[in-house]
Amino acid sequence: METLVKLNPLPHDLWVYLSIDIAITLLLLLVVRWVSGRVSDINVTEELGSRDNFAFGISVAGRMLSLLIVLGAVVGRHAGEGYEEAALGMVVFGLISIVLVKFGRFAHDKLVLHRVDTDAMIQDKNVSIALVDAASAIASAIILRSMLVWVEGTDLNAIVAVFSGFSVVLVVQLMITRLYEMRFASDNQNDSLQKILGKGQIALAIEHAGSLLGTALVVSSGASILSYDPHTYVSNLTGWLFTSFSLALGLFITVNVAKRIVLAGIDWRQEVDQQHNIGVAAIQFILSVGVALIVLGVLSHI
Repeated sequence: METLVKLNPLPHDLWVYLSIDIAITLLLLLVVRWVSGRVSDINVTEELGSRDNFAFGISVAGRMLSLLIVLGAVVGRHAGEGYEEAALGMVVFGLISIVLVKFGRFAHDKLVLHRVDTDAMIQDKNVSIALVDAASAIASAIILRSMLVWVEGTDLNAIVAVFSGFSVVLVVQLMITRLYEMRFASDNQNDSLQKILGKGQIALAIEHAGSLLGTALVVSSGASILSYDPHTYVSNLTGWLFTSFSLALGLFITVNVAKRIVLAGIDWRQEVDQQHNIGVAAIQFILSVGVALIVLGVLSHI
């Protein structure tokens, strides 16, 4: 059997650490579900079971996935350091993740999509807003995860770096949304991207969700090219800002070139903006995420 399956040596107590991490993760997911209804004064069971509110389910699923993405950078971090240390690290960074994701969603609602009431529209079963809301939470988590991998340890310096770096997430999301709003307005007689999303335009939501996720993936590659110094808070922050802007802008330009090549002969802007073509929007979604993955793959080997 050993000649067919060769395994790396595993710690004998690995299953204990794995059990601790999974148990705390499930508990934190319950916290996310509770917070999702408590803050907005919504009965989660009624929304999902009785009203069949797909939009609410998509939004909650996005927040849960965002938490799991962030925790993926924390699990196993304290393996071998003791069970109590491992449990404490998971709880601390899990709660920090919930707070940051919640704050990020609040900031996205008030600063990025400031012309629509996200919670009210999700409660009214607006799937397009829910898709953007979920994509925003997942995008935030992707960048946060890269920062958690980038920092060393779980001390106060690491926590400060993560919190300060989170401001980069909001700035990048704001910048990308404003770029797409400008593009949408120029192609649609100064019409508002947010207003159209509020009307339930799913194709446009899919396209924009792809841009958010693609931007998050390409920005997360900054962890591969930036040097971490736990004592230089300002240079850490400015480094992430400069790198994020450069990578996000480069992705925006590259994806637009890719759309013109892959969708040659198709008026892809009109197909999505005016004709609500979900198929074309899906292709644009894949191009945004796919190009970002290629950049991420290249830079991860530096």
